[in-house]
Amino acid sequence: MTNLMTRPVPRPRVLDIEAYVPGKSAAPGGGKTHKLSSNETPMGPSPKALEAYRRAGADLALYPDGAASDLRGAIARRYNLDPGRIVCGNGSDDLLHLLAGAYVGAGDEGIFTEHGFLVYRIAILAAGGAPVVVPETNHTANVDAILSHVTPRTKIVYIANPNNPTGTYLPFAEVKRLHAGLPGHVLLVLDEAYGEYVRAADYSSGLALAGACDNVVMTRTFSKIYGLAALRIGWAFASAEICDALNRVRGPFNLNTAAIEAGIAAIGDAAHTQMAAAHNAKWLDWLYAEISGLGFKVTPSVGNFLLIHFPREAGKSAADADRFLSARGLILRAVGAYGLPDALRLTVGTEEACRLVAAAFADFARGSGGAARHD
Repeated sequence: MTNLMTRPVPRPRVLDIEAYVPGKSAAPGGGKTHKLSSNETPMGPSPKALEAYRRAGADLALYPDGAASDLRGAIARRYNLDPGRIVCGNGSDDLLHLLAGAYVGAGDEGIFTEHGFLVYRIAILAAGGAPVVVPETNHTANVDAILSHVTPRTKIVYIANPNNPTGTYLPFAEVKRLHAGLPGHVLLVLDEAYGEYVRAADYSSGLALAGACDNVVMTRTFSKIYGLAALRIGWAFASAEICDALNRVRGPFNLNTAAIEAGIAAIGDAAHTQMAAAHNAKWLDWLYAEISGLGFKVTPSVGNFLLIHFPREAGKSAADADRFLSARGLILRAVGAYGLPDALRLTVGTEEACRLVAAAFADFARGSGGAARHD
C-alpha cells in the first residue's frame, strides 16, 4: 500500500536545526537601555557611510549591481587583493551558508568547535550534512583535536578566529598547522568577523593563506567594527574556483544598493575605523580589569566582548546576574545555546555603558539588593 503524505515534509536534517535566537534588545520596566548583547560597535557607522546610504535612496527603483563590483573593488584596494577573488554576501552568515551548500551534501561531515558560532551547525544541517563538534581547550580551538576528528567524510571545517562567544583565538602558526594537516579536498573556512579588533602580535588574518591555497576561505563582515549591521554586508576571499562556485549558488542581487554604497564609504574611512578600534582596546582592557578584579572569572578576549563566568550558586548564577543587570537596563547575552549556561557575554559599549556595567557587577558581587536603574 502506498503511504500518501498529507503535507510537504522537509528533507532529513532540516528539522534537526534549532533556529538561531539573537540576543535580547530590551529590558523590563522602560527607561534607558544599554544593549550589550549583540557585539555592535558603540561608535556607530562612519558619517561618510551614513551620507552614502542616504544618497542611495534616490535609486530605489533600480536593481543593484548584482556583482557588487564597486564594493569588491573598494575591498580589494584596502587589502591589496584581486577583486575577482572576492565574493560579497548578505552578511557573512550568507557566505557561511553558501559555502556549506556548495561543498557539503548528504553523508558529508562539517567540523566546528564546541563553543563555535551557532550558524556553523545550522549551515551544515541545512546542506544535508552531519555536524561534528570538537572539544576546545580552555575555551580555545585545539588544532590536534580538530585534526583527530577529520574523516574521509569531512568536507568543511569552520574556525571563528577570533571566536564568538569566547573571544579566544588561534595564533597564525596554529592556523597554518591546522591547514597543513587537512586533506586537500577539505575546505577550511576562517571566519574573521572580529579580526579588525585583534592586537595580538601572533595573530594574522587568513588573507595570505586564502591567497596561496585552493582550499581556504576567509570571511569578514561590515556588521562589527564598521557599524553597518542593519545593512548585512559580508565578504569572502578565496581561490577563483571557490568564488566561481559561490557565484553560481548565491542570489543574483544578494546585496542591495544602500549596502553597497555605504560599504564603499565605510571601508574608505580609515580614521573612523581606527577610532572604533582604539575605543575598544581601551574599554576592553578596562572592563576585564574591573570585572575580574571583583572575583569573576573572565575569559581573556581579543574581540569586542568578554565572556564572564558565574558559579552555580543561588543568587550568584548567570541567570541571577542576567536578571540583576537587566533590571538596571544593562542587556547582556545569555550563551546557554553555545554550551555555556554559566556565563554571560558582555559587549564593549560606550564609556557610560562600561562604567555602569562595572558598577552593577560590583553591586552584584556584594550581594546588593538595590537594582535601581541609572537613566
